[in-house]
Amino acid sequence: MIIQNVEFIGSFERLDQCPQQDLPEYAFIGRSNVGKSSLINMLTDHKNLAHTSSTPGKTQLFNFFLINDGWHLVDLPGIGYARVSKKLREKWQRKIHFYFKNRLQLSCAFYLVDSNVPPQKTDIDFINLLGKLEVPFVIVFTKTDKKKGKRSKEDHVEAFKQTLLKDWASLPQTFISSSVDSTGREEMLSFIESVNQSLME
Repeated sequence: MIIQNVEFIGSFERLDQCPQQDLPEYAFIGRSNVGKSSLINMLTDHKNLAHTSSTPGKTQLFNFFLINDGWHLVDLPGIGYARVSKKLREKWQRKIHFYFKNRLQLSCAFYLVDSNVPPQKTDIDFINLLGKLEVPFVIVFTKTDKKKGKRSKEDHVEAFKQTLLKDWASLPQTFISSSVDSTGREEMLSFIESVNQSLME
């Protein structure tokens, strides 16, 4: 897939405010410091499309982008850590859960996992929630260009998969990505294109 045009549609606080067009929708979500904005910028080939910040939890609204006049990319608020009050953080989580439970246009969720850290309970719990809600999703391992600590990113990715298999009979599709060198970009866009085509059949 070639990204020919990208249009920012708007930022919305509630699901009922979000665009109602019958277009395929792909939601990107992960823990607040997982590198979501950088990945979205890489994926769309727009350096400043999604705002990156040194402070996790920057995204607080449902941010909609129209891609190639044919599908929506949705930048969702991060889950878990954020420098906000517990009350506000819980409010975000309720809205996110409501979105995944009720958004009919949603074709697939891209759940982002930091490949530089061991499996996190926050990630596992949210992926299990997506399964419970029967939301189609894939997993994207981010920051694969970096290496922290004694264990490699491959070790963490494998450990994450094995942890998931304790609750899942099989794994969803996974992608390895880096916003620095665009690793995984073609694979993710090809996946989105294939889903879009299947929806038209």
